[in-house]
Amino acid sequence: MDTGSDVVWFPCTSRYLCKHCSFSPSSSSPRIQPFIPKESSSSKIIGCKNPKCSWIHQSNINCDQDCSVNSCLNQTCPPYMILYGSGTTVGIALSETLHLHGLSKPNFLVGCSVLSSHQPAGIAGFGRGPSSLPSQLGLGKFSYCLLSRRFDDDTKKSSSLVLDIEQLDSGKKTDALVYTPFVKNPKVEDKSSFSVYYYLGLRRITVGGHHVKMPYKYLSPGEDGNGGVIIDSGTTFTFMAREAFEPLSDEFIRQITDYKRTKEFEDVSGLRPCFNVSDAKTVSFPELRLYFKGGADVALPVENYFAFVGDGVACLTMVTGPERVDGPGMILGSFQMQNFYVEYDLRNERLGFKQEKCK
Repeated sequence: MDTGSDVVWFPCTSRYLCKHCSFSPSSSSPRIQPFIPKESSSSKIIGCKNPKCSWIHQSNINCDQDCSVNSCLNQTCPPYMILYGSGTTVGIALSETLHLHGLSKPNFLVGCSVLSSHQPAGIAGFGRGPSSLPSQLGLGKFSYCLLSRRFDDDTKKSSSLVLDIEQLDSGKKTDALVYTPFVKNPKVEDKSSFSVYYYLGLRRITVGGHHVKMPYKYLSPGEDGNGGVIIDSGTTFTFMAREAFEPLSDEFIRQITDYKRTKEFEDVSGLRPCFNVSDAKTVSFPELRLYFKGGADVALPVENYFAFVGDGVACLTMVTGPERVDGPGMILGSFQMQNFYVEYDLRNERLGFKQEKCK
């Protein structure tokens, strides 16, 4: 489930090939069998003239203008290639009937992927685009509660996902939630890749009660569309542009004086800063608090921003990349959402959340 993309795709055809992927027939988890379109009477290949073809390509497709009327009607939608932060998938667009807990949705657009690299066994896009699952089902809201990463290898426990299919306000849980409005990116129409994101208005960040000063352009989308903060369930560790990450990292280093910094683990793990806490009877780190527009603020549990990566070594689980970043200045990842009930209220254009033990 990926709120940072909008295409729903799965392994498809008997010749599906996945290189460097997180699942395999030899893994401990049961293998997910590829979908075979020819065995489904409701499966149809999307035509080039079908508006849904442009959904999956995020642009208008120029079908062959020289074809005759009959061949134009039979021309199929060109194969898609979707690029993610860690890999790709390639396939063809299908129209299929979705059956989901008693709901039947005909003519549902799905990606029939035949080749992938560095991917899970399929992705359900929950972003803002027209091809996403919430958009195609016309959801008023959806919510999830992500289990602690401690249960990653526990096949008997799983996180919850709630779809408001009836588009009715149930009132459940919402009284205890705090809300922040979604923010508009001024360049959504010009840069379609930005249109799938859920932007949030992050006003400031504090570490141990101290305001971390960082360039505002990374917290709010600029006139060129770059910058701003998005929430993305498909990103693991929160990503920050370098000019925003360095002040945050420096503040943790400045305040954490009880533990010795261990740079050799930083080189191995790619995380920083890291501290040796093996000799400590109790481990304590400064509080990390995020302040959002609308008066919503949240203090993250320490296990949501520090993790043990070795014997007695704890590292900050927020990362950075190259100095220049095109796109969001900060991506709030799923590691920071552990044990939070998160609601995407699409009807009212806002995000709600509260801390709770996800079961």
